[in-house]
Order: sequence, then C-alpha cells, then structure tokens
Amino acid sequence: MIHDFQPSLTAVSTSVEKTDTDALVLGVAKGPQGPILLPNPLADDAAKGVADSLKALGATGAADQLLRLPGIDGFKSETLVLIGVGPLTGEPTGGVTLEALRRAAGSAIRQLGSIDSVALALPSATVEQVGAIAEGAAIGAYSFNHFRSSEEARSATPVSSILVLTELKEKQTRPVIDRAAVVGSAVRATRDLVNTPPSHLYPESFAEIAAELADRTKAPAQQGGTARAGKLKIKVWGEKELARDGFGGILGVGGGSSRKPRLVRMEHSPAKPVAHIALVGKGITFDSGGLSLKPAAAMTTMKLDMGGAATVAAVVRAAADLNLPVKVTGWLCLAENMPSDTAQRPEDVITIHGGKTVEVLNTDAEGRLVLADGIVAASAEQPDAIIDVATLTGAQMIALGVRTTGVMGNEDLREALMMASQESGESLWPMPIPEEARSGFDSEVADLTNLGDRFGGMMNAAAFLREFVGDRSGASAEPLDPESSRIPWAHLDIAGPAFNEKGAYGYTPKSGTGVMVRTLISYLEGLSR
Repeated sequence: MIHDFQPSLTAVSTSVEKTDTDALVLGVAKGPQGPILLPNPLADDAAKGVADSLKALGATGAADQLLRLPGIDGFKSETLVLIGVGPLTGEPTGGVTLEALRRAAGSAIRQLGSIDSVALALPSATVEQVGAIAEGAAIGAYSFNHFRSSEEARSATPVSSILVLTELKEKQTRPVIDRAAVVGSAVRATRDLVNTPPSHLYPESFAEIAAELADRTKAPAQQGGTARAGKLKIKVWGEKELARDGFGGILGVGGGSSRKPRLVRMEHSPAKPVAHIALVGKGITFDSGGLSLKPAAAMTTMKLDMGGAATVAAVVRAAADLNLPVKVTGWLCLAENMPSDTAQRPEDVITIHGGKTVEVLNTDAEGRLVLADGIVAASAEQPDAIIDVATLTGAQMIALGVRTTGVMGNEDLREALMMASQESGESLWPMPIPEEARSGFDSEVADLTNLGDRFGGMMNAAAFLREFVGDRSGASAEPLDPESSRIPWAHLDIAGPAFNEKGAYGYTPKSGTGVMVRTLISYLEGLSR
C-alpha cells in the first residue's frame, strides 16, 4: 500500500527574519568543552544569546536531542528548535559530516511531526550540505497511520512544508533538492510496503502496487501481459505463466497459500544506457515457515520478509524519476509461505527456472528458492551486473547486528556498493563466501539442497545463490567456475536493518526502514559519472 504524501521541499536564500514557518531549527554539536551552536543565519546578537544559554537549557549536542523553545522576538517562527548533531569531527565541512547533517535534519523533522512547516537553519554553505539536509528531511517526514479507525488519526501527516535555509542560489540547489525529493519518495514507498500488514499485502496486490509505482495514471499491467507504463515497462507472471516458464522456486514456496505467487519484471530503459543493472528482490509477503513452521513469536514481524522486493521496486521507480542513463531491470519474486495440504514438503525436489534441481530440506529456507528463479531469469538477459536484495538470514543479525547490511559476491561490485553506501550514509560491511560453503548444499538426489551448514549461515546462503548466476555468454555456470566467467553479482542481506523493532533514531522510524534504497540509487548514479 503506497500513499501519496509528499512534503514540500525547498531551499531558500531569504533572510531568516522573513522566514514564515511554525518552527526554526538550529544545530547544536557536542564539543570537547560542551555544547556548540553550529553556524546559522541568525544575527550575531541573537546567535550569541542562544549559544550562551545552551548549558542552562540542558543542551548537550548529543545526536537526536531535541529542545523546543519560544520563538525569538523579531522572527516569524513561533518555536525555536535545537537539534543535536553529535560530536564534532575534524572534517573540512565545519566539523560536521554530511551524514551528521542528514541525520540531524531527519531527526528534527521526525520529532516535529505535529508541526506543519519547518525551516532548517543547519550549516549549508555547500551544495553537498544542502543536499544532505534536504535528503535527511525528506526521509524523516514519514508516518504510517493508515489502519487507524479514527479519521483524525488517519489524516494526520508529518511535516508538510520544509525549507532549507542557505545563502546559495536556487539554480545551484535545485538539482540536489529535486534528487532529495525522489530519494525521500523511494524510501517512504519502501517503508509503506514493509509496514503494510499481510492481510492487505500479498503477491497479487504487491504486483498491482508495482504497476502503480510505474505509473499511477494508467491501469496496472494485466496478468501475463506486458504494458508500457510511463517511463517503465511492467510484466507480471501469474500462476499459469510461472508454471509454463518453469519458475519452480516461486511456485514451490507459494504453493501452500490460497493467495498465489507472482513474478514481476520492472524496466527502466533510457535511450542510450551506459550500463544494464539487474536487481532481484525477495518478496515473501508473509513467512510462516511453511510446513517447517516457525515458533509463534518468530512470526510476528514476518510481514517484513518482502523488504528486498520493496527496495527493488522503489529503486527502479527512482531510476526513472531521476532519468538515470542506466538500464535497470527489477525482478520481484513474490510468494506467501504458508502450511497447507498443497504446500511443498521437506524432501520434495523442485526445478528452478533454467533447469537446476533443489532438494527442499527446510521449507523455512524459502527466500533463496524464489531468488534463484529471479537470478536465473535476470542472467538470461546478460546484464552488466546482478544485485539481489533480501531479508534472507537470521545469521546476518548474529554477525552484523540490526543496523549493518552484509554484502557478498564479486569483489569489484562489492567494493562499488561499499563506496555507494559511504556516500549515502548507510552501513554496509563486506563478507566472504568461503570455498567450502558450496559443499554444504550437496544432495544425494538433486543438484543441491536448500539447507547448508548451520554456522556461517549468511555466507552459506550467498554460496547457494551464486550457483544460479549465469555466465557471461548466457549459459548456466557450472559450480565453482572461476568468478571471471560469471556475470558480476552481489548479494545484500538486509534481514536486520530492514525493520527497526526498537525506538526511532535519526531519520529512521520504528518498523520499516527503507534500508539500501539510497545505496542502490547512489550506485546507479555512479555508473554515469
């Protein structure tokens, strides 16, 4: 379920005295001797008055600390807000990193959700700083109240008007403001999908939403058909088309549910692309574990298990909105994993798209099965690289916690994604795929099993997925072929970072986070530089 809320986001160079908003936000850093008021557009006397009062007000500069004060005489804003940005650094940007600005802006907008309009007077001397502030604000302006019974609660929106105060001219800031609006929309769309309950989001409805993301002004693509939707092409495989084309992983996982699986292909195709990148997303709209049933407590967050597909759909839409000169194909592998008399059983053998067979030893290791179908289908088109995104393993959280995504795969692609994550401010960590991991998937009756060794589960799952990456000539790669023969591929395991079960922080709300959307957009942008 995607909602249409879009905050007004503007960079303005008018004087702060003339800025007519409900709240004016200033930044406070945590300095070695105490709180420090960051550079701002206040007059010297007013700025000194605020700076001299910081300790008395209890301001520390700690990240996320927000203090509301009465407005200053002579200013139109009724409320003065102090937001902590965290410790100063030695960076040339005034001691504040771009990510600190991004988080501070997002934190302020998130915490000021009951206010209509906000002016952000944070350090904005460079275009990069303006872009970081705008992006943080855009992704901090989020709420999910669409299932409340009260009309008042349902209609409540986050901050709807956001001004970034800067001395730079509109011509300089317009590109980064426009980009921030697109990025914010993509992150919010991902969060909406992840937060939507499984009663309302299932494979068929997800496929319809993907078509809406492509073009909300036109009818969704029909099942089994192809339609031009704005800048994007959409193709949807229903149950019959999946069977016809041999997508045994998606069919097997979705076989136990009355709500049948789908495969969706989204395509952004510019006239002269500099590269073709395929994105493959795991889209398990609810994961009960199937016949290998999860404990009840382990099911309570399993609406998140389609986070990879949500990310892919939003990134393809963003690539079109940004008019990136990169062809991007998104593969959404959608199924609901349920137990029933039609569900796949442990020791069943399924045939993945392309012909490889898998012995299913645990029906709760289902994500790799739907991804295998998608990776093979993506490989057949010979893209320059394949990146899959999935809430795949609990082992990811054990290894890296709940805020850091693991990346595995081709070294060059892995490093490129690492650089993109640093630019976007997201936490990504490279992990190996041990050579011995493949042997853990040996089967006596099929090409592979779906259950590797218990230890190193995140890396082992990546070893399974690598078996389905095609080679550069289009033929299926043999196990343990040299990496140079395969299409460059990377696997992003977002199991922990996709869903925040604890308190909100920075620009990150509770529940769906939209993690890796910004990293993937930055990566795609980098291909055209």
